Amino acid sequence: MMELSDSKKEITAFFAALSIFLSTIEYLFPKPFPFFRLGIANFPILLGLNFLSVKDLFILFILKAFGQALINGTLISYVFIFSFTGSLTSLSVMILLNRINKKYISLTGISAAGAVSSSIIQLIFAVKFIFGSSALVIAPLLLGISLISGVLLGLFTQEFQKKSEWINKIRNIYLNE
Repeated sequence: MMELSDSKKEITAFFAALSIFLSTIEYLFPKPFPFFRLGIANFPILLGLNFLSVKDLFILFILKAFGQALINGTLISYVFIFSFTGSLTSLSVMILLNRINKKYISLTGISAAGAVSSSIIQLIFAVKFIFGSSALVIAPLLLGISLISGVLLGLFTQEFQKKSEWINKIRNIYLNE
């Protein structure tokens, strides 16, 4: 099994710490609906899509998911299961879209697809395990807000990548290891 170099480990750890920090900031905002989050903690994942390996993206996801749950106090709750499955679905969709259709789908589209897929899986879980079909009442609004937040995060990330010198330095360090 191939081991990560120290630089790659440091970059993945930095992105995980940034994600947990952003999650903590995001936690301060009120939630208009159950299970809804703005998704700003996915910013480091979006940044890393074009240069982190799939393995490193999943390591980043695991660190982010458990770090968020520990800080927010949701590790031993159904909220963690909803968040974990939503984030895992989102990550998987974003990786697939980025790897398969990189030429045709912008980072904004990838972000929007990730946000909506996360909300869809959480709605499915809500219907199946907690609220029953009554959870579908909020589906249109939740999916609309997810789409908007995904687009906004994607647009911000695209612009950030274009103008940021430090993300280019991190990408070069990672890719040249």
